[in-house]
Amino acid sequence: MPARPRLSRARRVADAADVADLRLLARRRAPRMVFDYVDGAAEGERSMARAVEAFDRVEFSPRVLRDVAAAPTAVEILGRRIAMPLVLGPTGFTRMMHREGERAVARAAERAGVPYTLSTMGTTTAADVAAAAPDGWNWFQLYVVRDRARTLETLSLARAAGMDVLVVTVDVPVAGARLRDVRHGLTVPPALRWRSVLQAVRHPAWWFDFLTSEPLRFATVDGAPDDLAGITNLMFDPSVTVADLEWIRSAWQGRLLVKGVQRVDDAKELAAVGVDGVVVSNHGGRQLDRAPTPLELLPHVVAAVGDRTEVFLDGGVRSGADVAAAVALGARACFVGRAYLYGLMAGGEPGVRRVLDLLHAELVRTLQLMGVGGVADLGPDMVRIRER
Repeated sequence: MPARPRLSRARRVADAADVADLRLLARRRAPRMVFDYVDGAAEGERSMARAVEAFDRVEFSPRVLRDVAAAPTAVEILGRRIAMPLVLGPTGFTRMMHREGERAVARAAERAGVPYTLSTMGTTTAADVAAAAPDGWNWFQLYVVRDRARTLETLSLARAAGMDVLVVTVDVPVAGARLRDVRHGLTVPPALRWRSVLQAVRHPAWWFDFLTSEPLRFATVDGAPDDLAGITNLMFDPSVTVADLEWIRSAWQGRLLVKGVQRVDDAKELAAVGVDGVVVSNHGGRQLDRAPTPLELLPHVVAAVGDRTEVFLDGGVRSGADVAAAVALGARACFVGRAYLYGLMAGGEPGVRRVLDLLHAELVRTLQLMGVGGVADLGPDMVRIRER
């Protein structure tokens, strides 16, 4: 019996049926230490697991005999219409996953009609992201560092690149203990030590891309540190308070979101000071283990802040059905990170495009099967989170 022809990587990416398929492809292509940087979380990884598990407990209550021939997914967030309630969230060291890094992600977001958020810890400048996706809605994510002059310079560069939404991440006063990275001895850029040499033999395509592309460096903060946690603890300011947020507000002329909200009272305080949105998030489980589960907290935050500010969800989103559940529970849109990084690792920009195509198709199908004529018709009566 003749052997089956081996499919090319591009074909396998195009044939992926869901994000889980792309995760498997990413694991095969990338060295284990790179894959684990994306796939892992803090300490026992309970926060990450619980965020995903909460979506597993979602139960829909579908209507029948409704006209669902069309199920539009477009929504308005922060005064602008986007193609579906999805934001590609900020991720650090993105060119470590694929040589095109942030440029590839921004182009895929532009094509899909959704925002892309460049991280302070990104490996591409704001100007280069704007050049790669000039018609995209490009946002910038800020970590407040000890050097306030550097923060002002960072904001100026983002504004000069046309970015008009600032996402201030507030759940990283110090670095979380990401034990997979510790065990691998991960550095940025990855160093060819004895363990990584063995991984290079098993993943030659990734290492060829890495060794023949532009050296991996932080584009906003200086240098390429050996110790990932070290730069966080050295540069990021653990003394930041609401007063500092008001200072940032005075220096930033665009919209302002605060990401990392994990308590209702914090959400209420942020709404009171006039931020444009809060992102219910536990940093993908990468900071505090045993943190609140975003999907479970979401309805309480929505009820507490009312119409005073827009509420977004981040954490555990792996499918279009997850997006539908979060929107039904009150989220204006969902941030995703790991999902698109799996696509990027698996196949570069086509991999990210495949993730976005899958999420959109899954969202449309879920709306139709729920008997909903579009995202705007989703409501809390259509979904519940089952007890464990």
